[in-house]
Amino acid sequence: MLGLIVVVDKYIRVEKKSNNNTYTSTVAGQITSIEPLEKGKKSLVIQSTTGDSVTQTIPAGLTLIANVKDVVRVDQPLTDNPNVGGFGQNETEIVLQNPNRIKGMIVFFFTVTLTQILLVLKKKQFEKVQAAEMNF
Repeated sequence: MLGLIVVVDKYIRVEKKSNNNTYTSTVAGQITSIEPLEKGKKSLVIQSTTGDSVTQTIPAGLTLIANVKDVVRVDQPLTDNPNVGGFGQNETEIVLQNPNRIKGMIVFFFTVTLTQILLVLKKKQFEKVQAAEMNF
């Protein structure tokens, strides 16, 4: 099972980038335009050093760190690292649970603990009775 996970992880990294990866420039050159696309995607047009125009699509949810007229190298990051801070999620309020569920959980834990303590005390009492009966 572990080997399968490693193979799948390698496949995702090599064959297709997800929105958990940093997108890098495929060519060296200057960024000529950044166009918004449907569903929050962005299209970058890079004028390469050889004169060709290369278009790269950046998926939604990633923050671009490159701007128009920036000169980029091959494999230079165009987006920030989405894994810093927890899979690209913005900091928001953390809502743990419904307060009634937490109160119920605390009551449940208290009753289980109390039950365990009472069972141990009952066992000790039973052992004392058995020890007393053996002495006669």
